Amino acid sequence: MSLTLSDIVDRLGGQLIGSAELRISGLAPLQSAGPDHISFLSHPKYQNQLAESRAACVVVSPVFATAASASRAVIVTDDPYLYFARLTRLWKQTRCAPTGPRVHPSAVIDPQAWVAEDAVIGPLCVIERGAKVGAGSVLKSRVTLSEGCSVGARCILHSGVVIGADGFGFALHQGQWEKIEQLGAVRIGDDVEIGANTCIDRGALEDTVIENGVKLDNLIQIGHNVHIGAHTAMAGCVGVAGSARIGAHCTVGGGAVVLGHLTLADHVHISAASVVTRSIAQPGHYTGMFPLDSNVNWEKNAASLKQLSRLRDRIKALEASAQNNQETRT
Repeated sequence: MSLTLSDIVDRLGGQLIGSAELRISGLAPLQSAGPDHISFLSHPKYQNQLAESRAACVVVSPVFATAASASRAVIVTDDPYLYFARLTRLWKQTRCAPTGPRVHPSAVIDPQAWVAEDAVIGPLCVIERGAKVGAGSVLKSRVTLSEGCSVGARCILHSGVVIGADGFGFALHQGQWEKIEQLGAVRIGDDVEIGANTCIDRGALEDTVIENGVKLDNLIQIGHNVHIGAHTAMAGCVGVAGSARIGAHCTVGGGAVVLGHLTLADHVHISAASVVTRSIAQPGHYTGMFPLDSNVNWEKNAASLKQLSRLRDRIKALEASAQNNQETRT
C-alpha cells in the first residue's frame, strides 16, 4: 500500500513543499524512517534527528520548514503532532478496509438489545437485554455490555472491556455483608475509547456516566455512580472509587487513584501514581506521591512522618509559650 503526498495533502490539508507525486509506503519515527516513509517533528528537542533522518517527507511546523525542506519534501502545518495523528487514521482507513461479517457469529446479542446497523461487534462479545450500541461504534473481542447499558456513536471498546458489572455495594449486618442491588446502568457518550480489560461499574440507583470524547487506557477501574466529564483522559491502571465526579478536559496519570465521593474541577491534571484524597476546586496540575528512595531511607522518613502530628503539637506549645513570655516582658 502507498499514498502520494498529493493524496495526503488533498485529504488532510497542509502546505506541501516538494514533489506531489512522491509515493509514501509507510509511517515511521525520524530516527528509523526510510526513504519511502513519512515522519513528523513536533518538538524542538528532536530537531537534531532531522538532519540524520532518511525520511522522504517530514511533517513540520512553519519554524522548521526551511531547514527540513533543504533535503526532502515537507508538509507544513501549525500542529504537526495533530496532523500526524490524523495521518495515522487515514493510513489505517486506507490499508485496513473492513472485512468479514459486521457482527461476528460467536457474538451473543439479546433480542431486546439494540445495535446500530453500521456498528461492528467482534468475536465472543455479549450484549445483554436493553443494551444499546450507537452508530459507527466498534466492540472488539470479548466485550461485555450488560443489561440496560448504552454506548454512543463512534466509540471503540477494546478486548475484554466490561461495561455494567455490579458496583461494589454491601451493607454490614452483624458481621456479615448483605448485597445492595445495583439498579442503575452505565451511559457512555459519543467518541469514547476504552482500553483493554477496563471495567466500568453500573450505578447503585442512578447511572454511571462517561461523557463525550473520554479516553480510557487499559486496566482502569471506574466505580459505581462515577461521572467523568467530556474529553477527560486517563492512563493505565487508574482507579476511580464510587460516586467521584471528575470534570471535563482532565487528565489522570497511570496508576493514580481518586477516592470516592470527591469532585475534581474541569482542567485538573493528576500526576501518575498520585492518590487524590480531597476534592479539587481549581484547575491545575496536582501531584501527591512519596518520592522513591532506598528502602532504608524510606523507612526512616516514614517513621518521621508518623511523628509529625506530635511534633506539630509541640511546636504550637512552644510558640504559645514564647508568645506568653514576650507579652510578660512587655
